[in-house]
Amino acid sequence: MPQETPLMAVTGTTLVLAAPASAPASAPAPSPASVRCSAAVRLLGPYARLFAVPGARGFTAGNLLARLPMGMFGISAVMMIAGQRGSYALAGAVTATGMAATAVVAPWTARLVDRYGQARIAVPATVIAALGSLSLVLCVRAQAPAWTLFASYAATATTPNTGSMSRARWTHLLPRSAHHTAMSFEQAADELCFMLGPVLAAFLCTAAFPEAGTLTGAALLLTGMLVFTAHRATEPPAGGTPGAGRGRSPLRALLPLLGLFLATGLVFGSLEVTSVAHLAALGLGGTSGPVLALQAAGSCAAGLLYGARRPRSLRTCLVWLAGAMALPWAAAATGSVLPLAAALLSAGMATAPVMVTAMGLVQSRTPEGRLNEGMTLAVTAILAGIAAGSATAGLAVDRLGTGTAYLLPAAAAIAALIVGSATPRPRR
Repeated sequence: MPQETPLMAVTGTTLVLAAPASAPASAPAPSPASVRCSAAVRLLGPYARLFAVPGARGFTAGNLLARLPMGMFGISAVMMIAGQRGSYALAGAVTATGMAATAVVAPWTARLVDRYGQARIAVPATVIAALGSLSLVLCVRAQAPAWTLFASYAATATTPNTGSMSRARWTHLLPRSAHHTAMSFEQAADELCFMLGPVLAAFLCTAAFPEAGTLTGAALLLTGMLVFTAHRATEPPAGGTPGAGRGRSPLRALLPLLGLFLATGLVFGSLEVTSVAHLAALGLGGTSGPVLALQAAGSCAAGLLYGARRPRSLRTCLVWLAGAMALPWAAAATGSVLPLAAALLSAGMATAPVMVTAMGLVQSRTPEGRLNEGMTLAVTAILAGIAAGSATAGLAVDRLGTGTAYLLPAAAAIAALIVGSATPRPRR
């Protein structure tokens, strides 16, 4: 075996002999536990830094309390009105009227929030919405004329968009490099609330009494909003920089993106109605809640994972969405619930990156001082798409069957890809 040559170095006037260089010992393979720990650190690290911001935990707790009822009010109203009046048609018409009123009132409420501050506008607006819910309960119990139900539920349209206000706070508190993680968390919170809200509402309306869901939702909304607005130190200044955004509506800047949100809402609405109808046709209507919850759970998990990774382009996210929306159609042909559940889980995981990336574009394109209004316009477009998708899917199910109706969310995802690809990229 050849002898290794010692290493020599000169220090000043001294010749130093060092030990022979040897090949570095191979590092031991990491254990599975250390790999899992490292992955957890990579995932949780960005969120730990997020909630290290002073006041972040407090306003987030209030935000989640106030946001949970958003998934409760619709189904609570339907179960309460249908149970007391015996008419699902009346219940559906009342909730549809409330959604239409929200589409009109919400952007104006958001504009006032931007102009005068979150606490000054959000608290009285929430009180009006809570009184509307209470009025609805009293009118239903007293067998009041049907028009009073429509008027009462329309009053709930003043409910502030808590998600938009929370996103505005993150934007105000964090450097731009951390916005992606914050927007991902907010998207995951949306999915979590819309997953748990209907389950809680259905449980309260059936286990307690028909009005319990609406009353609990109103109490949570008011309590959460008071907690949220109590953290004044994290609230963005009213109107932003003096003179910034005044007189400049975000509608024109966001118009191309609103078409994308409308198409995304079509995906959500048509997929939900078609899935419920398909499971009912299979004699598995009781599994609708858990199966649809998988879709929301997939989106929630994907949103958190996406927030810990480098953001992708909107086109890449939309391509993934278009591919994933073909899976429920293929799974429906099997006539089994397990493939459909897996397909909806995958479809849900594809929606979060689209929403996070698109909301980031809304944030970057909205004039300063009008962020709540800009994001509320995006949410309004989604709600309009959900309503249109639900109605279209209902017609398709009745006339074409559930298998064919599953082509609607796939077509809407392709439309979203086309609209998103045509959207001009933001200038650097």
